[in-house]
Amino acid sequence: MQEVGKEQEIRDGGTGEIVKVSGPLVIARGLPFPRMYDLVRVGHEQLIGEIIQLRGDLASVQVYEETSGIGPGDPVVSTGGALSVELGPGLLGSVYDGVQRPLDLMRDKVGDFISRGLEMPGLNRERAWEFEPSVRVGDEVMEGDVLGTIQETPVVQHRVMVPPGVAGRVLDVKGGSHTVTETVVVLEKEGGELEMTLMQRWPVRRPRPYKEKKPPRDPLITGQRVLDTFFPVAKGGAACVPGPFGSGKTVIQHQIAKWADADIILFIGCGERGNEMTEVLLEFPELIDPYSGELLMNRTVLIANTSNMPVAAREASVYTGITIAEYYRDMGYKVALQADSTSRWAEALREISGRLEEMPGEEGYPAYLGSRVASFYERAGLAICLGSDRREGSVTVVGSVSPPGGDLSEPVTQATLRVVKVFWGLEDRLAYRRHFPAINWLISYSLYLGRVEEQWRETVSSDFPKLRSEAMALLQREAELEEIVRLIGVEALSAGERMIMEGARSVREDFLQQNAYDPVDTFSSIKKQYLLLKLVMSFYEEGTRALEDGAQLHDIVNHPVRGDIAQAKFISEENLGEFETIQAKTADSMRGLVERAAEEVGEDRGAADIAAENR
Repeated sequence: MQEVGKEQEIRDGGTGEIVKVSGPLVIARGLPFPRMYDLVRVGHEQLIGEIIQLRGDLASVQVYEETSGIGPGDPVVSTGGALSVELGPGLLGSVYDGVQRPLDLMRDKVGDFISRGLEMPGLNRERAWEFEPSVRVGDEVMEGDVLGTIQETPVVQHRVMVPPGVAGRVLDVKGGSHTVTETVVVLEKEGGELEMTLMQRWPVRRPRPYKEKKPPRDPLITGQRVLDTFFPVAKGGAACVPGPFGSGKTVIQHQIAKWADADIILFIGCGERGNEMTEVLLEFPELIDPYSGELLMNRTVLIANTSNMPVAAREASVYTGITIAEYYRDMGYKVALQADSTSRWAEALREISGRLEEMPGEEGYPAYLGSRVASFYERAGLAICLGSDRREGSVTVVGSVSPPGGDLSEPVTQATLRVVKVFWGLEDRLAYRRHFPAINWLISYSLYLGRVEEQWRETVSSDFPKLRSEAMALLQREAELEEIVRLIGVEALSAGERMIMEGARSVREDFLQQNAYDPVDTFSSIKKQYLLLKLVMSFYEEGTRALEDGAQLHDIVNHPVRGDIAQAKFISEENLGEFETIQAKTADSMRGLVERAAEEVGEDRGAADIAAENR
């Protein structure tokens, strides 16, 4: 393992030459001691590339920049190390491309159009950080131990850790103000001394180690009712959001990034259209974190790799993002990573595989598509971190999938569903009806539900799981009745069945539908979600009871109290007591309808008796 914290140097004499160029794929000959996934510099402009195949003396290099203008005979220089990211203070608030080049700094240097071969370090070399040591001279430290802390942003304390694979005795500690390349701790270890800086490097394709992985148990609160209540994802879990164009995948990803109760947010724009990534880049720096009141970017890292960037760079972006996420997990933080969209990453795999002339699998994707997708999502998890103290961190991965035409049987969606435990299925049919989030409640599922329900019982209410089950059963019963309605019309339904349809409609419109652009409705706490669902279900239960006791269906479904229920989603978090008022009003209203119906029946009977006497 290379020394952590030191600059990567190019090997002397590590030069070969190009023999073939095929788009982002370059074939080189003569590289001394080439290894898989070694980082190389291609051509006279030193473009960034990575060795992805070795055949005899030939090395196939995946180039992460535009390859026009390079040709046979141009040099290829090996760096002797793998494609790695720089990990240290300064990551939060940054905007990187797929290989961790800071986009804002590159723009300041060369303008809006980035020139090829431009190299900039991922971490600022000039900025000084105030390092507060937590170890003393003579202390024995092991891998993962915290050497000291830095206040990276107003809301995140950066923990400087001993890198994996390193242990020893502290010979020197230097507190105070330091840049990321200055030595802050000197360790005595087997084989000599090791100078440690505030920065370490890690190969992006190698998962960072941990002590133990545990089953995820705590729900990730996103503030989106259909996700948190119906199909929750646990912290440390993995979820996918497949859906056709226009169904709202990106909006859901943005909502999770803005509102999830994670400590750190990673947002990867992996080959999406430029306008969608532009919205992220313009909007996120202005957003206020709902949990701290500070800027949201103080706990966010953005990786922007749009569809007009080289195809190969899409693959690097997801590995860069997940490696940064694991680094903050190792500090003991809860990290939420959004990948939008993994279909573009899979398309990059398909193009490179085709240029390598590999035997194609289904729909032209490589045969190893499933294993690559699995290796990415399996880096999510709830982990006991390395170190002598007990730290628990997690990485939650939410990846959107863009199947052509919304076909969920295509290879990328199916490979993803084999790995993840939460499926949020988007439908354009719901989006066309202006039902957002357009998640189909009949096909979506969550395998974390059993663990999350235990948390609900402890932290929210003991009847929350029962309410959710009743609401889901109501929606499923509605789907069955809709078949009858389509065949012979709503008039064929009994009054009780029509009440089921009305109750399900209330669940759909008053609970599941949510306005991402309304300042109140954009986020619902789990307590508000429970109260709102309880209110909606109480209308159905009270209405059903009133119907059985003689009230008229027309009077129940058109009662003014339904307007109060429809507006309940706009009740602010500070006024949750209003839900009980509306619920009591609903019960009183239904009782009033029963009493009125009884009076009308009495009047009708009286009139009938008088008529009988007159006869």
